[in-house]
Amino acid sequence: MEVVHTPVLLQECLTMLSPAGEPFEHHAVMCDSTLGEGGHSFAFLSKFPELTVIGIDADGGIQKRARERLTSFGQRIVFYNGWFNDFYESYPSDLPKPDIILFDLGISVYHYEKSGRGFSFRYDEPLDMRLDASAGESAADIVNGLREEELANLIYLYGEEKLSRRIAKAIAEARKSCRINSSKALADIIYDAVPAYYQHGAIHPATRTFQALRIAVNSELRRLPKAIHSAFNDLNIGGKMGVITFHSLEDRIVKNYFRNLGKQCVCPPEVAQCRCGGQACAENLTHKPVEPGKIEIENNSPSRSAKLRVVRKLRNATEYHLFGAEGY
Repeated sequence: MEVVHTPVLLQECLTMLSPAGEPFEHHAVMCDSTLGEGGHSFAFLSKFPELTVIGIDADGGIQKRARERLTSFGQRIVFYNGWFNDFYESYPSDLPKPDIILFDLGISVYHYEKSGRGFSFRYDEPLDMRLDASAGESAADIVNGLREEELANLIYLYGEEKLSRRIAKAIAEARKSCRINSSKALADIIYDAVPAYYQHGAIHPATRTFQALRIAVNSELRRLPKAIHSAFNDLNIGGKMGVITFHSLEDRIVKNYFRNLGKQCVCPPEVAQCRCGGQACAENLTHKPVEPGKIEIENNSPSRSAKLRVVRKLRNATEYHLFGAEGY
């Protein structure tokens, strides 16, 4: 099988999330929350022969590729096809609780290069962008259905695009004549809408808009806070959770939640008596995020914006620990 995606911060993950040492040296369980083509899982299964991995992915197509890649590990790999927030909110009773949890929140290169769902503006593909292609609105539905103001706000909020209003206006004007159904058509509209200096900037002028649409289509930021909270509480005491982020919006959520886990008390001022337990729930193992080195960035350019944060669980968290972590 041709492997398209190169896992980011792989050696750092293997080191910081290692099951070596008590109490998880033998028969540890890892949840790979974003299995993709199985790059991280392949490395963990290869390095730690006593490890079992539960691979989770909402995209059945890419999970099929992972099954093929990981078949040699037999019963040491278990697959779950669905969204990670659903998995952790209702953790399957027939599966052992994890000692290690990894979230790699980046979109696989496979989706840009092989999925045919319009994730990339480099190809002329149907404007879909759904990881689970069987449910929910597509990117085309959003582009053609939202009011101009709503579309501008979405592009600004999720894409941090400073020209969002100009881009939304151009999209609204273009869709009057015909429905925008392809990634190339949308990219061309955006390119023509922005000034010359922006057309020839460091990134393609459609980059941030495409990011915003992908986030909206897959509810990425809405799923994340509750997902990492549920996952943390599913983790065995002493276990470790690592999250790799790729843009400031999702990193802010993870940073704030992990910071709350390390506090003695997170109850709001109006709560007269502490209800969160009054003790830290986690030890923060990365006071500053771990970022890729120069060599990795040169060899794998999608890694350039990656940040890894890791905590070790001391006790379960409460809903209060989500305060301040849900805003973006």
